[in-house]
Amino acid sequence: VKARCLLSPLIHRVLQKKKVSLDCRTGLSREERCFQYVLTNATPGDPESILDGFDSWCTKKEFISHIGPKKGKILDRLLSEHSPLTVLELGAHCGYSTVRIARALPLGARLFSVEMDQKNAAIAEKVIRLAGFDEVELIVCPSDEVIPRLRADFDLEKLDFVFMDHWKKCYLPDLQMLEGSGLLGKGSMILADNVLFPGAPNFLRYIRRCGLYEWRVHRATLEYSKGIRDGMAELVYQGTK
Repeated sequence: VKARCLLSPLIHRVLQKKKVSLDCRTGLSREERCFQYVLTNATPGDPESILDGFDSWCTKKEFISHIGPKKGKILDRLLSEHSPLTVLELGAHCGYSTVRIARALPLGARLFSVEMDQKNAAIAEKVIRLAGFDEVELIVCPSDEVIPRLRADFDLEKLDFVFMDHWKKCYLPDLQMLEGSGLLGKGSMILADNVLFPGAPNFLRYIRRCGLYEWRVHRATLEYSKGIRDGMAELVYQGTK
């Protein structure tokens, strides 16, 4: 654990230095470079080819932090098993996980995807439309401003499924905000990525102690890496005590 904690800042500095250098040379962010690759190689209206384009770029060219294909299969399976009709995604980033979720939802389901970074949200919107999912509601706003308004602004009674992949420090306050909003009902599922790397220790401590959830951690590796241990937390809300 100590070694992992020491390694994390080092990996971040190396990736950041490479990113800044490429940004300066190309005039594009790494997200924009990735999108250009996807746009060139993917087939419009074909979600699989879009996901493959992302995976190819992130494996061969530049690391981008989204769920990736291996952990993505866990997300796919849970969506298939539960067939949620109302889904909230916190952290669209470039739209990879948004497309992954949208393609797995039953007819008539509603997907609300939140991304606070305007440049990334602009890319995500293009990716989502390229995949053919015009019905996805992309909300460009910080999550702590969106959650209190979901019920009133979108006529929502309950969220069946929540996917968290935004700032890890926001996992716990946003979860507690969802609890307080009344949008979680018995059986509502929350899936939180990267709870082991870079980690969300306060979030994990809370779900262990609060008694509101049945939960487990799916052990995995960091997306597009071979040896960096990570995990996804799966929570099922049991209702208030």
